[in-house]
Amino acid sequence: MENEIKSRWGEIIAYLKDNSSISGPAIRTFIEPLEAISYENNILTLQIDMSQQGDCYKALTERYYFDIRVAVESIIEGEEIAQINFVYKKDDSVSSYFNEEKEQSLIDKYPYLSQGHSFETFVTSQSNAMAYAAALNVAENPTLHVYNPLFLYGNPGLGKTHLMHSIARHIIEHHPELKVLYITSEDFTNQVIEAIRSNKVSHDNSATTNLRKKFRSVDVLLIDDIQFIIGKESSQLEFFNTFETLFQLNKQIVISSDKPPRDMPELDDRYRTRFSSGLLVDIQPPDYETSMAILNNFKEKESIQVDEEVLRFIATNIRSSVRELEGAFKKVQYFSTLSHQKITLELAENALKDMIKPDSAREITVEYIIDIVTDHFQLSSDAIVSKKRQKTIAYPRQICMYLCKELTDLSTTEIGEKIGGRDHSTVIHGCAKIEELINTDPTVKKMIDILIKKINP
Repeated sequence: MENEIKSRWGEIIAYLKDNSSISGPAIRTFIEPLEAISYENNILTLQIDMSQQGDCYKALTERYYFDIRVAVESIIEGEEIAQINFVYKKDDSVSSYFNEEKEQSLIDKYPYLSQGHSFETFVTSQSNAMAYAAALNVAENPTLHVYNPLFLYGNPGLGKTHLMHSIARHIIEHHPELKVLYITSEDFTNQVIEAIRSNKVSHDNSATTNLRKKFRSVDVLLIDDIQFIIGKESSQLEFFNTFETLFQLNKQIVISSDKPPRDMPELDDRYRTRFSSGLLVDIQPPDYETSMAILNNFKEKESIQVDEEVLRFIATNIRSSVRELEGAFKKVQYFSTLSHQKITLELAENALKDMIKPDSAREITVEYIIDIVTDHFQLSSDAIVSKKRQKTIAYPRQICMYLCKELTDLSTTEIGEKIGGRDHSTVIHGCAKIEELINTDPTVKKMIDILIKKINP
């Protein structure tokens, strides 16, 4: 069977491109290089080649698992995959591919990379999927100018800097011939002020000339939090002239801001047009599932024991930004250390009482359940109630039926009527199918638990 999967891998990839919500760059980077190495007892094992894919195990198991499984089952007819395992190529390891010595060398040259941001550690969801895909596309094709400039915007703490660092890291690692410069607007402003001061001391313009040479000789410029430059006359003029020079030379420019160009009243119309001529992408606050994945990342990074109920409590109540999630997690950790107590739900509630405001309970309806499920699978609500029977729609539809049965007082007849006018036997069959998967597939059980928590926190 693994040989058939190997020989038809191209068809499986084509299916993903046509039928899943995974971006083209993510498919090319993380999924296409996979290789089927065994298929026994309905368990498929796919091999990761880190030299091509990087350390993408977490992305494959948490983001793309379901889509890969559906794609394989759709192309290899008659097979029902019970489980997919991902393993590293035998001569691969994180230490051999991306060892500490290489990382330290990178950090010595580019100190901002010390935060460890990369595409592999960025947690994606519908709230940031487009920004992630655009950033990855630019990183993979820095000389093609697919989006120039790429303008990322959103409230503080949502991952703009993470994506900026990820773009820089990817280009530095895969295109060492290119000159990459990442800078915050604060550092840019400080360097402009220092150059002006030096000019006055030396009675010439050599400092400004050197500054311009530094910024205008790069292949990729990434500038973070551009809003802090707008309105500062000298810095703004210097940046705009740098932007124009690089833009005319077809160099890649990536900008981040807390607001889109249209909401910057002090921005000159010429540059509002320039900024908008590339791709503008906003990043929204994380949903519950994304918050849980981010918190689990923090937990693994800190190597501490935290029960799932504690993470669920934080994810349910802290919703505004990734930065606030991290702050809440660290505050709970600090309370635990200070009091020499194990991290429990009671301790977390006490630690975060000044950060959490109680919400009023929301009525659980079929429509609300459909909204949550379609958001998770990145489908439209119309698809769930339609007559379409593709696996990518039928499976989420059955999940809706199951959740309606579990979380509402409606009969199977009433549920069927609200989900596209289906009869009660269809609902009973769908619920039975999901119950079977919950009992046999831990991945499905975890997903259902997450959905229930999102619907009824």
